[in-house]
Amino acid sequence: MVVNFQLLLHNLEALYNNSFNKMPRKSDTIPINNKDLDRRIRLTDEQRKEIAENKGMLSQRKLAKLYGVSRRLIQFILDPTKHKENLKRREERGGTMAYYDKVKHREAMKEHRNYKKLLYQKGLIKLKKS
Repeated sequence: MVVNFQLLLHNLEALYNNSFNKMPRKSDTIPINNKDLDRRIRLTDEQRKEIAENKGMLSQRKLAKLYGVSRRLIQFILDPTKHKENLKRREERGGTMAYYDKVKHREAMKEHRNYKKLLYQKGLIKLKKS
């Protein structure tokens, strides 16, 4: 009986890699339904309305500093057509992947998953029942 060790090793590596890459973490399936706990949301709907109301009274830079966001976000809130134009120009340049950094993304996802795990352990978010 002749055994092709290279083929066997290749199949074992593929099996090993696939088994770990396809298993989601428990925290991936837990939704953060509270806007106060979700750190991806920078501004609430009320804050966006306040920004629109303060359009002529404060500069964009002062509004951005006040709410802890970028001036660009303030600009997009005050003038939604600029946001649409920006999205169109970004798509022409190749979409969001032009600025994608694999290492930064991996670290950000790791930190986000750990944050969700901490919220789950504290009982602030619940596992979704299937």
